Amino acid sequence: MDRRLFLKTALATSGVFMFLSPSFAADEIYTGIVPGVAIGGYDSVAYFTIGEATKGDKALTTSFKGAEWRFSSQENLDLFLADPEKYAPQYGGYCAYAASKGALAKGDPEAWTVYEDKLYLNFSKSVRALWKTDIPGNVAKADVNYPKLLESWPNVSE
Repeated sequence: MDRRLFLKTALATSGVFMFLSPSFAADEIYTGIVPGVAIGGYDSVAYFTIGEATKGDKALTTSFKGAEWRFSSQENLDLFLADPEKYAPQYGGYCAYAASKGALAKGDPEAWTVYEDKLYLNFSKSVRALWKTDIPGNVAKADVNYPKLLESWPNVSE
């Protein structure tokens, strides 16, 4: 690995973990970008239907797992209502790469991947590049780590 790539990777990875502190509340759905709103207000169905990060409309919403979900069209809202687990991001919208490393960090709606018909968010596009180097391996690790992270992380809202 050349020096620039190493430094870029180290900075990106350290940025993921800067959000780890005892005061961070691990809710089931990450809503830190827009308080109470999943995926920062982006339409989770649009990642699948048009392959783009698309802002949702405040008039087209539903509630799921304690968060508000916004959609860019009535059709996308209807698809979500029919099968919310299919369209909700994995790991509650937290960074999938951080979960694979045993940590929680925010998920960025602009740093996303649909893999095997599931939506994954990452902390940033540079972290997404790390995630993409071994998606199957990272998914396997995150699937094991994520439930433990939610159970063990302090939740100040309780």
